[in-house]
Amino acid sequence: MNGSEQVSKTAVLTDSASDIPRELEEKYGIDILPFSIVVDGQSYTERVDFTNEQYYEMLTKAEGIPKTSQITMLRFLEKFCTYADEGYTDVIFVSINSAGSNTYNAACMAAESLRDERPGCTMNVHVVDSHTYSMTYGWHVCEAARKLQAGADVKSVVEYLEDQLARMEIMLSMYTLRFVKKSGRVSAAAAFAGELLGLRPIIHMVDDTTSTIAKVRGDSAVMPGLIVQTKKRMAEGTPYLIGATDDGNAKMLAKMCKKEFGYAPAATFLLGAAVATNTGPNAVAIVYQGEKRR
Repeated sequence: MNGSEQVSKTAVLTDSASDIPRELEEKYGIDILPFSIVVDGQSYTERVDFTNEQYYEMLTKAEGIPKTSQITMLRFLEKFCTYADEGYTDVIFVSINSAGSNTYNAACMAAESLRDERPGCTMNVHVVDSHTYSMTYGWHVCEAARKLQAGADVKSVVEYLEDQLARMEIMLSMYTLRFVKKSGRVSAAAAFAGELLGLRPIIHMVDDTTSTIAKVRGDSAVMPGLIVQTKKRMAEGTPYLIGATDDGNAKMLAKMCKKEFGYAPAATFLLGAAVATNTGPNAVAIVYQGEKRR
């Protein structure tokens, strides 16, 4: 290497909807920009003012529907300028689904404005739309950071992210329809009928589409129902994750999946505010890899 060449230095950035556990955030040196959430008129900062468990309690007591504020272009620009000033050559930012939040667009605008704010800046900003939510992309952000630590180049890591995120899907359910009715995801009439009959939806989340693909009767049928639908779509032998709003439910679903799939999940995690606001504090999910779509 000659003296004119710049040593590569890459920052890995994501938003708090990625639900990356604190220990993985610290292990891989990932930067996480938090969302602001307003609950009954009171503003909070995710990952700062409450834990996931505390947020579930807040949801239970909330009278209205919590509102999440997008991360603004100015916040991204400030962050990118800080990286540039610290000598970073590249930034990889992975965002929450652009269909559900304007955060991705804000990051793109900030990246375009960087040269105006820092004339002569040569830092590259790579903005990746996850097309999904929670650890469905948070897991791959961690893997991207691990690859960089192991010496992988930026181009291959961005390609890895785009490839994996073009395959990820979520199978989700909840034990009460109160919160999906409250959020408007299910009509009041349908939620009332569902509760009356003891029905629980099996919800498939893929890219920009969320659809109820099955219904099961009773709480005891929720986890088996998730597994049945996941087995139809999961690429054989690929890693999967278990998400929940209750550690006990996460462990139970992990045990059932291990028996059905023949191997244990790569990880279990708690669903954060972005998902829990719509499902309520009583949800379970399987995150898995399906067929490549993009």
